[in-house]
Amino acid sequence: MTAVENTAAPRAEPRTVARLLWWRPDRAGTPIVLVLVLVAGSLIFGESFASGRNLGNIALDSSYLLLIATGMTFVILSGGIDLSVGSLLAVSGVLTAYGSRWGTVTAVLLPLAVCGVIGLVNGLLIGRARIAPFIVTLAALLFARGLAFAVADEGNTVYIIPAELTLTKLGQARLLGLSAPVWLALVVFAAGVVVLNRTRFGQATFAIGDSQEAAELMGLPVARVRVLVYVLSALLTGIAGVLVAAQTQSGLPTIGEGRELEAIAAVVIGGTLLTGGAGSLSGTLAGVLLLKVIQNLINQVGTLTAYYQQVVSGTFLVVVVLIQSRLTRRRMR
Repeated sequence: MTAVENTAAPRAEPRTVARLLWWRPDRAGTPIVLVLVLVAGSLIFGESFASGRNLGNIALDSSYLLLIATGMTFVILSGGIDLSVGSLLAVSGVLTAYGSRWGTVTAVLLPLAVCGVIGLVNGLLIGRARIAPFIVTLAALLFARGLAFAVADEGNTVYIIPAELTLTKLGQARLLGLSAPVWLALVVFAAGVVVLNRTRFGQATFAIGDSQEAAELMGLPVARVRVLVYVLSALLTGIAGVLVAAQTQSGLPTIGEGRELEAIAAVVIGGTLLTGGAGSLSGTLAGVLLLKVIQNLINQVGTLTAYYQQVVSGTFLVVVVLIQSRLTRRRMR
């Protein structure tokens, strides 16, 4: 993309609070809807929704999805997709519980090593062999889910993490009223924001997603960046699996089903383009919170069957995406 020099004197623009807070109209849809949903939920359900305990549960549930969606944001920004994260969550949880018999270090390193290798293979096949991300990560989805069931003896064996293990105590610890996974997810999120916006790797991720051909002409390490984003996605999902296992003190091969779609939905409704090249982690955070708040409100109703819950969730997603699209078109005018 070439820049055209404007010889006219630049017109001063006010430094509004919106600018200082990285506010952009095309990313405002999700935060606006999130605030409206929170207010509506508090007015309708009162203390049963707005209590500190319930909000803490929402934060805890959101922390796992935030870890996965943070990695997914990097993948989608680079122009890719990762369908394997749900299965990686399961295999990470099972391997955490399986490795807990040898202590906390093994319980943490074993699942992260396996998830990292799977992410590396995904990245090499996509970045070096140039195979379509959909096909590669779909195969990884099947492989990881099969591995989880194989380790768990086809689901017949449930490995239990001892309560006295350091991992269990850390995973179930609380600080300032919030569970430890929430704080860890926020730390990872903050680090992700810095990496995405303040490093060459982050800028290369944007450039590759915007135009891979142009990125190659600019001399950017396209293949290396693609490999790294899939490794990052797998490792963050592995961390989420470790935390889930530490919280529940067990590893089940059935967890994580549909999490890949949930993570993708959170990233997209947060304003990141599925085609890559445009988006933000702040939008992803808002998308994660919106999804979990909506799910909690549906549970508050209590009379909706699982099928109607899916209908309501899908309707909310469509509304948010429509708001995002309208704001984006208005900004481009």
